[in-house]
Amino acid sequence: MDLEKLRKQFVARLESVRTPGDLEEVRNDYVGRKRGILTALLKDIPKLPAEERGEAGKRVNDFKQFVETELESRKNLLEQPAKLELTDWSLPGKEYHPGAPHPLTIVRRKIEDIFREMGYAVADGPEIETDFHNFTALNFPPDHPARDTQDTFFVDRPEDGPEKRNCLLRTHTSPVQIRNMLQHKPPVRILCPGRVYRKDEMDATHSPIFHQIECLAVDEGITFADLKGTLLHFLRRLFESDVRLSFRPTFFPFTEPSADVSVSCVFCDGKGCSVCKNTGWIEILGSGMVHPAVLENVGYDSEKYTGFAFGLGIERIAILMYGIPDIRLFFQNDLRFLSQFRIVL
Repeated sequence: MDLEKLRKQFVARLESVRTPGDLEEVRNDYVGRKRGILTALLKDIPKLPAEERGEAGKRVNDFKQFVETELESRKNLLEQPAKLELTDWSLPGKEYHPGAPHPLTIVRRKIEDIFREMGYAVADGPEIETDFHNFTALNFPPDHPARDTQDTFFVDRPEDGPEKRNCLLRTHTSPVQIRNMLQHKPPVRILCPGRVYRKDEMDATHSPIFHQIECLAVDEGITFADLKGTLLHFLRRLFESDVRLSFRPTFFPFTEPSADVSVSCVFCDGKGCSVCKNTGWIEILGSGMVHPAVLENVGYDSEKYTGFAFGLGIERIAILMYGIPDIRLFFQNDLRFLSQFRIVL
């Protein structure tokens, strides 16, 4: 059996095949049941001496496998033009739209970048919080309205036992500050972004789910002047404008003194327009010096350490930066709206 000669003959025959009929003729000549060359060789193997049968059988089977593989490959090649004919190349191709970052993501990352440049770390925490981290440690009294089930999403868990109001969906990202201070000694400089939840009715300016970002700095010798300087640098970088700030006294349980902060209107440069309601100012965030009781609740010496904190809604900043008229647009997944924010982050 000169299998090498047969292999060369088979390859030559296969290269001359042009139609399925030619291919079938080659198949019958080599592996056909009646007149196939390989079929005859396999039938002749038992006639060989016993010591030659194993090697001969292996060689013939290897050759048969090679022939069948090449026949199948040639068959696929012959069928390919027929498949291509079924494709209508005159049809328009599929249109692929590049992705775009969500406007809230753009604003959040821009704020994070500004504070990272100032040496702040970005901290994260759970969205299901304990009453201690969300209220008690932040100096909320037991009868504070925010603790009412009409104002906050409380979570009942079997493992809570009889005390079923132990957990809730966090109403601000301040619990992240508490967790960080419980784990680290001063100095602390962190930024805390994330989703928060409150029982607000959905309308053009309110949502039960929104995004907040808070800043905390605690160290020896921090004063209200540090808070003002940090806010001025941050807001001027954020709006890329020499905005002015206005501080108005207010009350927050976790800061003392506390202040609402407004910026000069970035649309009219403080001259008065429809956006600022002709006042020249836009209220933008709440701030203040960390209350001594909060420092004591996390184990800090309030006689030694002071700090400031402030927080703002990311949706509110995005609305101002992009002139978005309705907060619901952030959550509707409307590609007509989202595709406007194709920028490189």
